[in-house]
Amino acid sequence: MRADRLLSLLLLLQSRGRMTAQELADTLEVSPRTIYRDVEALTLAGVPIYAEYRRGGGYALLENYRTTLTGMTDEEVRALFMLNIPAPLDALGLSEPLRRALLKLSAAVPSAHRQSEERVRQRIYLDSNWWFQGGESIPYLQLIQQAVWEDHQIFLGYILPMAGGVEIDQIVDPYGIVAKAGVWYLVYHYKGSLRAKRIAQLTRVEVLPTTFSRPADFELEAFWRRWCASIEHSRPRYPVLVRVSPYFLNELPRHLEDHIETAHLHPTATDSDGWIRLTLIFESLEQARQRILSFGRGVEVLEPEPLRLIVIDFATQIVSLYGTLAQA
Repeated sequence: MRADRLLSLLLLLQSRGRMTAQELADTLEVSPRTIYRDVEALTLAGVPIYAEYRRGGGYALLENYRTTLTGMTDEEVRALFMLNIPAPLDALGLSEPLRRALLKLSAAVPSAHRQSEERVRQRIYLDSNWWFQGGESIPYLQLIQQAVWEDHQIFLGYILPMAGGVEIDQIVDPYGIVAKAGVWYLVYHYKGSLRAKRIAQLTRVEVLPTTFSRPADFELEAFWRRWCASIEHSRPRYPVLVRVSPYFLNELPRHLEDHIETAHLHPTATDSDGWIRLTLIFESLEQARQRILSFGRGVEVLEPEPLRLIVIDFATQIVSLYGTLAQA
């Protein structure tokens, strides 16, 4: 661990220039006293670190003590500095190795590009998490990762809601794991077919001593793209014909923003009073009811008739409730 820390300290000074003992301690998550000892060890090893004791001083390397990566373009340097630690790698326990690797690359960037790092990080940040998505509990993730790396079969269990909550047990060949929008999936082979399962839904995972041989032509990315396409194609569709008020038309996309994958606008016609006829695509009657009721008087349901009657019933109940409250 100390060797890793000494290397990290050296690379920090090389990539960021002068740093105080407290800044180094905060970054490396140690005490300033540990930094003093590490600096002394590096100095004894011949690393040219010098200290400035004036106000705002700190530790720094002699300017000529640098390595460089040659041939990097401005675009390549900016791309390097855009990288941050994505949540999926953090969940796999790889955030620190990646941080050290990025630090090594950053330290080797030519000094002419060194100011680009702060400019890029002040202007671009990559966030891989979806809105309003709390962190899932995935206690089996690293256990599954181990089985995937070592090609060991796993015994897994999960609840099947459609069968009344029965727990299903299977012995499977884990081919890979995939993170999609912050959600982890296990890609596995079972009884002659490839499948995918949300890891958070697993109730039991046990790595078995038996190993398996994966097909030489298996490509995880290719399978995942096909599987996602099949899910998109088989997703339920519930079309709703509506009339949209002219004043509400520009507001409608904003109200549908969080359902951008499940509700799409399809202009149909314009009525004589200026109201626009549109077809909205939802996944279910329940989803359509919830969303359309939130639109108030800006949207009228024309078809299907069951949804129209349900919206009328809910609207009548709301008017009745507030009418009663107003008279109280």
